[in-house]
Amino acid sequence: MAMPRKLKSMNLFNDGTGYLGVCKSVTLPTLARKMEAYRGGGMNGTAKADLGLSDDGLQMEWKTGGLEVQVLRQFGAVSASGVMLRFAGSYQQDDTGEYTDVEIVVRGRHETIDLGDAAPGEDTEQSMTTALTYYKLTVAGEVIVEIDVLNFIEIINGVDMLAEQRRAIGI
Repeated sequence: MAMPRKLKSMNLFNDGTGYLGVCKSVTLPTLARKMEAYRGGGMNGTAKADLGLSDDGLQMEWKTGGLEVQVLRQFGAVSASGVMLRFAGSYQQDDTGEYTDVEIVVRGRHETIDLGDAAPGEDTEQSMTTALTYYKLTVAGEVIVEIDVLNFIEIINGVDMLAEQRRAIGI
């Protein structure tokens, strides 16, 4: 019987600035696909056709303690991939003691910045939602998923899922 890998510690970097002790939490991007049900003659049920990434897009939500002016300066970034965030997590499996490093690098721009409640003598928190155009998940040094929406790239477990489509349309 095994125990799951649990996050023991993490850090978040915003364009290279480390938020150790400042970042309170990160809601990592959800990977989702747009699927459409299809049922043709001779089929006793539906099969979902994969139409690419979900229309909801990729996003990352994160919170910091206090006020982070760097984030406010990034609001309204002109480039859709203007802000780079890097999550570094240390996961440990408690039955073996083994650590696994997880890195998620994303690029995008802040969709929302919530400065939270302002009350003297109380804890303050700033919440951000960053809409993403780039996502790369690396586990123990191995790239598992890389998605670059603007450059029509989707690599899953080392397989370039869009290579044939790029070839077919001449890019």
